[in-house]
Amino acid sequence: MSPLAKVPIGSRCRVVAVSGTDPIAQRLMEMGLVEGAELQVVKLAPLGDPMQITVLGYHLTLRKAEAARVQVAL
Repeated sequence: MSPLAKVPIGSRCRVVAVSGTDPIAQRLMEMGLVEGAELQVVKLAPLGDPMQITVLGYHLTLRKAEAARVQVAL
């Protein structure tokens, strides 16, 4: 298990958990980052923040701080 923020470009993984119970964690789950969801890291901005992923058939851009809250299994 590792944080989504550390997953290399092009990798596919599965969401294991989203840490926290605050509004940000809730919003991440509303956007489809729920346990068992498959995703792929598409690209990173030139300085590494934000990152673009594909989840549930759509593209989603997350800041590294948000992606660090999502635990994934490769």
